[in-house]
Amino acid sequence: MKALVLEDKQEFSIKQVDKPSISTKEVLIKVAYCGVCGSDLARYFEGKVHNFPLILGHEFSGIVEEVGEAVQSVKNGDRVAIAPLVPCGDCTYCKQGSPALCNEYSFVGSRQDGAMSEYVSVPAQNLLVLPEGVSNKEAALLEPLTVAIHGIERVHVKGGAEVVVFGAGTIGIMTLLALKARGAGNITVVDINDEKLAVAQRLGAKNTINSSKVDLNEHFSEFTRPEVVFETAGVSQTQVQSVEIVEKLGKVVYIGTASSDVTYPAKVFERILRGEIEITGSWMSYSAPFPGYEWKAALQYIKDGVIDVNPLINHIYHLEQKEVPFDQMRDPENHSIKFLYQLLKE
Repeated sequence: MKALVLEDKQEFSIKQVDKPSISTKEVLIKVAYCGVCGSDLARYFEGKVHNFPLILGHEFSGIVEEVGEAVQSVKNGDRVAIAPLVPCGDCTYCKQGSPALCNEYSFVGSRQDGAMSEYVSVPAQNLLVLPEGVSNKEAALLEPLTVAIHGIERVHVKGGAEVVVFGAGTIGIMTLLALKARGAGNITVVDINDEKLAVAQRLGAKNTINSSKVDLNEHFSEFTRPEVVFETAGVSQTQVQSVEIVEKLGKVVYIGTASSDVTYPAKVFERILRGEIEITGSWMSYSAPFPGYEWKAALQYIKDGVIDVNPLINHIYHLEQKEVPFDQMRDPENHSIKFLYQLLKE
């Protein structure tokens, strides 16, 4: 099969490699679409992988090509979305229904070969059969939507709540959409890219703020402070600002992975104590029974038209274009949200 192989840092090659074999409980998937995640950028540009060579890709959809002897949940020809986490199933966290905290997990496209290839093998339990009305292209965005859903479920968000989302990238916009679906009130999205903020406004943000032009502390001193803040940018400055702007007894959810050390000035840290601010992290998007309610909810939202992910899809590529979407995503002038590789003609 054809695969886009990461040979070394910033070194992709198109190669013919062996099609994956499957065990009795696994399924072979013919990949339809595969998204490029922000985490893939670090793997490509900085070489942050567990081993070379590696096939990236964990946001994907496809068609069942072959099923293992013990598999009864899907059949050949089924269109599916795929949860990329492969938990051990035996550790304390797996047994208590928190597979994302598994001590010995694998992960498609990170710890094992992923979906930037014509075929990929995965456990049958990782598949969700797509209903009519959900396209293969939409299904490739299911994974980042589940990350947002898991994040907003980490805290109780009251109906009509004042909410701030830091970041207007894929996860930030998905968080906006998931909050809208859950009935949050006034949602403000903060970013430094006006074009991405315009997308956020079109998709339902009541307010948008370019934090390179507006002093957030002054702004939220004059206007209503948010009850809940979701940080999706993974930038140290916004990770600190999340605590600075939230109201007393408010909640901060950190979804974005830290890209550098985070230092809280004493007066900001003191807000956590004096304001009794609730702070939590959100890691991946899984619960019990695996892969979790997040995945069922995301699929239902898309099927019912409650959430439309199509406006996020800006560019479609082929594997032969190799690093082009990676370079474009890192371009400071990039205003697009989501980039996909297409592997199956439709």
